Amino acid sequence: MAFEYPTDQVQKYFVAGDVAMSHVVAMLSAMFPNGEDFFVRSVRSWRDDITDAHLRDQVRGFIGQEAMHGREHRELNDRLAAMGYPTKGVEKLVDRSLRFRERIQGRRANLAVTAALEHYTATLAETLLSNEEARAMFDVPEVRSLFLWHALEESEHKAVAFDVYRNTGGGERLRRLMMNVTTALFLLALVGTTTVSILKDPTARRHPVRLARSLAGLRRSPFVTGDVARRIRDYNRPGFHPDDHDAAELVERWRSELFGTDGSLTSRLKTA
Repeated sequence: MAFEYPTDQVQKYFVAGDVAMSHVVAMLSAMFPNGEDFFVRSVRSWRDDITDAHLRDQVRGFIGQEAMHGREHRELNDRLAAMGYPTKGVEKLVDRSLRFRERIQGRRANLAVTAALEHYTATLAETLLSNEEARAMFDVPEVRSLFLWHALEESEHKAVAFDVYRNTGGGERLRRLMMNVTTALFLLALVGTTTVSILKDPTARRHPVRLARSLAGLRRSPFVTGDVARRIRDYNRPGFHPDDHDAAELVERWRSELFGTDGSLTSRLKTA
């Protein structure tokens, strides 16, 4: 896959012209590359401990997909940085933070964090794939294509890190603990970086009324509904598994729409 972001197509407020949502999405994109690298390191560190051959195959696919996601989001982040978003600084901050966590908490906890964050990405991904209003927000075709492709693959491999955690003896107590810690840190990071990004935006500062309306509108986003919150919380249910939220039909639909015979992204596929 290879996406391009011409200057005449990606304007400053590239998510439906909305100030706040554009900053939120920019900060999420900034978190992805080094977050994906962390996921890969966390899962790969357990590869030799996996006893199930099929799961080992899934891990290889997971690593390949996550590496591609990181690469493509770095390209978008470069374009966003050129427009004034602090994406490169956030990339560095995320990398330092995650490497610090790796050093102090051990590989079992790192894997539990990865499984928790994969639940977040899968929930947001399947919201995008299933909700027309959510997709309509991404009105720049190239940006929409990037996020749809990323969302499809996140849904495809949403259970891999979780299954590695279970297969290698991970327990319920640590799984839920890391989810709760990760939720607090993720929300703090997203709110904090978005706030800094908006404060550094001279256009937003010059139009406080527009900014205030945009911030108020975040409450109506399809990504912050009660259904999304309940699905996130469901991770803490005893016996939870990511496939309890069956997305097989959704995945097949979007695999066909994006990569079928007449798929919108089929021409982007590269073969060795």
